[in-house]
Amino acid sequence: MVQKTVVYFEDDLTGEKSDEVSTHAFSLNGVEYEIDLTPDNYDKLDEALRPFIEKGRKVGRSKGAGRARKAATDGPSAEEVRTWARANGHEVNDRGRVPREIRAAFDAAH
Repeated sequence: MVQKTVVYFEDDLTGEKSDEVSTHAFSLNGVEYEIDLTPDNYDKLDEALRPFIEKGRKVGRSKGAGRARKAATDGPSAEEVRTWARANGHEVNDRGRVPREIRAAFDAAH
């Protein structure tokens, strides 16, 4: 007998299935939220929040955001990975998170 497990990523806003879905965290009134979005929908979220972020005051980072930030700064930047990916025949968006498959391919090549 063969079992097959299929994992797919789905945008919480639209229900769209995509390999480029990534999780984003934000908080409001002391409540922390996470949402899984495609790069296009993340751009919409960023555009909607941008005026408030620009006028707001930073008060620090949550423990989770600090871990995510540290992990992001431990390796190459997203732009470095995108440049490598394009040079090696991978399709990658200009903005948003770099898909984990692309990062894994970058890591394997380096």
